[in-house]
Amino acid sequence: MNLYSKVVKEVEAMPDGPQIAAFFDFDGTLIYGYSATTYLREQIKRGDIKPDQFIELGKTMVDFGLGNMGFSAMMMAASQFLAGIEESSYIEFSEFLYTKHIAKLVYPESRALVEAHLKKGHTVALVSAATPYQVMPAARELGIDHVKCTHMEVVDGKFSGAVVKPTCYGMGKVLAADQVMAEVGAKPEDCFFYSDSDEDIQLLEHVGKPRPLNPNTALRRIARGRGWPVQDFNSRGSSGPLDYLRAVAAQGSLIGSALAGLPIYALTRSLNKTRNFSASLFADTAAAIVGMEIEVDGEENIWSSRPCVFIFNHQSQADVIILPYILRRDLAGVGKKEIGDVPIIGKLMEWGGTVLIDRENSKSAQDAMAPLVDVMLKEGRSVCIAPEGTRSTSTHVGRFKKGAFHLAMQAGVPIVPIVIHNAIDVAPRGQFVFKPATVKVSVLPPIPTSNWRLENLDQHIESVRDQFLIELDQMQLQTMKSKVASRKKAN
Repeated sequence: MNLYSKVVKEVEAMPDGPQIAAFFDFDGTLIYGYSATTYLREQIKRGDIKPDQFIELGKTMVDFGLGNMGFSAMMMAASQFLAGIEESSYIEFSEFLYTKHIAKLVYPESRALVEAHLKKGHTVALVSAATPYQVMPAARELGIDHVKCTHMEVVDGKFSGAVVKPTCYGMGKVLAADQVMAEVGAKPEDCFFYSDSDEDIQLLEHVGKPRPLNPNTALRRIARGRGWPVQDFNSRGSSGPLDYLRAVAAQGSLIGSALAGLPIYALTRSLNKTRNFSASLFADTAAAIVGMEIEVDGEENIWSSRPCVFIFNHQSQADVIILPYILRRDLAGVGKKEIGDVPIIGKLMEWGGTVLIDRENSKSAQDAMAPLVDVMLKEGRSVCIAPEGTRSTSTHVGRFKKGAFHLAMQAGVPIVPIVIHNAIDVAPRGQFVFKPATVKVSVLPPIPTSNWRLENLDQHIESVRDQFLIELDQMQLQTMKSKVASRKKAN
């Protein structure tokens, strides 16, 4: 089942091929809100913009908003504050900001639209008035090869304070889109443009398939009058007191669940039974609090070959709820050592059977995981590990590390892949609050490791990772990205 089948229904019905282009605006369309706000805040923190410059910049923005200044003039005024700064440092800065702040603002529905177009072989382009430093990290992660945006002039590796014209705004977006269409042989009448703002009316009118997403009031009125289909997404947005209360209550339920298990321990003296009771209670309680529904395919594979090593793709802090919710009992987990520094919660997770390792020290990690062989063979507990090693900023599966696979081989137990499709919808990396959502999970059949050999381990790992890509329908996208990367390297 495609969780966003309604969102992508029109795209999936379209013919295949690059002659159909899909253009996406960035701020408010691909992401919630405005990336410029984040950049401005961080530039002030870095000292790139002084308090008096901030006041001047504010006046410039007001003039632009009131129509007293054109976009190019506004960008020229704003770029003055970056004059003399090394572009290389700003590129590094932009990568940090994307990972830290922007990635969590990407609408899951917009990501689904991008991927649907890519799978159809359509030409996908990001056309934005923003700078490449705002949009390029997102474009790369979403697999968008064509990017048209507003560039600041760079001389001898430093910003000059000037803007390259034409800027990608108003008719500038039409010119940019026409360039892309000319490259791939697309006709305007066959192309899509997704935008949230009436400021993009020229390109919306230029293409045959204008598609307002989360439109502002003016664009909503225009769309209603012209019969343009509108889609509104509420999966991202500002967080209110209730959202923070829900997040605190969900995490706090771990403490309550541990306390509720004390009578079990007092009566049975079984630490394992106590852990099972508390972990299941926590998962059920936390899922209910955050409004998370969990749909599981292949549930029979959870129980068929225990003990085993469960491996999962790590998208979200919501994974700590999802895994005990579906696996229920007899578990041991592996987490980063920093978890142990979290007051109370860290100690409870260690008590619950989580082994904390230093990811930066491979020897330490190997030593810490060695007792897990005994956990499986002597206690009959299964181990949960994220082979990517850390949370992703997207739904794309990263490279797998070898620890989980070595562990399974040493213990002589199978590997069971747990494919989490969209935990990122509940809580993307870097976000404290949880959003209500339905999460799809696929548990794949157990993979025996008894006949594996170290000399073939890399091939086995790639084969397992391919199962994740296939289940997530990412194999085609990964292949396309590899081809694009090869072409760029060749050029």
